[in-house]
Amino acid sequence: MINKFFEEGRPQRGFSYAQYINMMQEKAANAEKADGPSRQLISTNPDILNYRRTLRIEKSYSVNPGMEKLIKEINKFQLWMVLTESWCGDSAQNLPYIAKLAAMNPKIELKILLRDQNLDIMDLYLTNGISRSIPKLVSFDTEGNELFQWGPRPAEAQGLMSKLKSEGKEKKEYIEALHLWYGRDKGKSLENEFLLLIGDSANK
Repeated sequence: MINKFFEEGRPQRGFSYAQYINMMQEKAANAEKADGPSRQLISTNPDILNYRRTLRIEKSYSVNPGMEKLIKEINKFQLWMVLTESWCGDSAQNLPYIAKLAAMNPKIELKILLRDQNLDIMDLYLTNGISRSIPKLVSFDTEGNELFQWGPRPAEAQGLMSKLKSEGKEKKEYIEALHLWYGRDKGKSLENEFLLLIGDSANK
């Protein structure tokens, strides 16, 4: 069954990646200009941190040859809908990789929807049936059939989070550990998971 939101064209009207990055840039600039009680330290402001994380990955990431070959072999249209928010650290650590993959094939169209403005859609893709975790990617064919889903983070990163929470670590500790993991992984886990997802979707 095709979802009503797809028939209504809502994913198709989402942000392009360039539009989303422009929004992040504007938020980061406003945060840096803020004065008084509304100002957060640059070292802890999510708008600034996430914009910088995104730029760093965009500059440093090169798609590996195996991933590039698979992406370029996609010969039918796919719409990659990503539900996210600019304040989300996991999004800043994953969306730039996803965008670079999508940009390698003109048959892939990446569209970004803000989660909090599209909670009815988000609630169709809850993590473990309970959590509105982001980013969440859902791939559709031209008719709106779902091809695959991914998110909110690579399985190894999710395992790390679950382990640290079960050990009673405080939020600050497990968030720092998570971003350290992302920095060391450099998108390799995401690529490996997409290799499997895209390979499986090609057989649908």
